[in-house]
Order: sequence, then structure tokens, then C-alpha cells
Amino acid sequence: MATARWFFEPGHTAAEFSARHMMVTYVRGQFKNVHGFLEIDPDDPEKAQVEATIDATQVYTGQPDRDTHLRSADFFDAERFPTWTFTGSRIRQVSANDFEVTGELTIRGVTRSVTFDVTYLGQWDTPWWEGDRDLGTRRRAGFLARSRINRHDFGVSWNDVVDRGGVVVGDMVDVTVDVEAVLEPAATAG
Repeated sequence: MATARWFFEPGHTAAEFSARHMMVTYVRGQFKNVHGFLEIDPDDPEKAQVEATIDATQVYTGQPDRDTHLRSADFFDAERFPTWTFTGSRIRQVSANDFEVTGELTIRGVTRSVTFDVTYLGQWDTPWWEGDRDLGTRRRAGFLARSRINRHDFGVSWNDVVDRGGVVVGDMVDVTVDVEAVLEPAATAG
């Protein structure tokens, strides 16, 4: 089977993060409108390539003042670094539906190697509309990717001390990306 290209459907793809807050709980946030693509030969998935871009200016935690602080130079510095990218090209198949995808993650202009544990969730033919036009069906596939990163590795190091030597923000951040990918139509000879 030939290599196929799938694009991340931005309306149904999202990245989420979770970090310890005040030593007692977790703060969660999300980024919608994630863009990217996957190129894969189903007969040879370990040669797949994936790229994703996140708009760091659109962080949402449900608390506007916190979102503004996260966009500031204390955290994401979104004015100077409005996008984050991931380029994965080392894939290892762990089981029928589980993969390790290693690549380069860039946040705040700092690039580090990161591995995501990816679960393939299956695929389905679904209706495809553009505006008010019914264009038939398109094949969609779902993936769930998870990783844990140290925020300091990317220069996201603001913190403050609380009672008994605790800190406001924990070092480790759990990242989850829900991807709904749509198969691009095969190119036709012109």
C-alpha cells in the first residue's frame, strides 16, 4: 500500500497540559485549532512522519488572568514565540495500536527531543461538508498522544515559593494531544 497523507482536522484536534499547582492540585489548560499532518504507509508505520503546530497565543485554562500570565514572558512568551512545533520521524511500534513517536519539540524557541506514547484509536468513513456543500465521505482516524516534559528544559521557569518550601508551579507537565486526522484525497493525474 502507498504512503497516505492525513491532515489534522483543527476543529477536532486539541492539545492539553496539566501541571501541579500550589503543591496540592493540578491546573489544566488546552490549545484548540492544532494543525498538522501525518504521512504513513500502513504496511510500514515505523517510517511515518508527523508534524504539528500549536498556537501558544490561544491558551485556555478557564481563568482569564491565568491565561494572560501564561502568555506572558514568565511562561510561554507568546508575543515573541507564538507557535510551538513538533516534528516526529522516529516511530517504534509497541503493539498493534500503540507506538512511541520521538521527535523535536520546540517551545519558546528551545528545541528538545521528546517521545510521545501514541495510541491509534481506529478510523471511520464520515460525512464531509464544506460550507453548505455535501462532498460525500472522507476517512477519519483518531490518535491519542501522551508525554511528560520538564518545563525548565524549554525555558518555562517562572515560579514562586509557598509555605514550607513549596512552589506555585510543579516542574513536570503532562501533555495530551487528541488528533482527528482526515485522509487527503489521492492526487489525480492532470
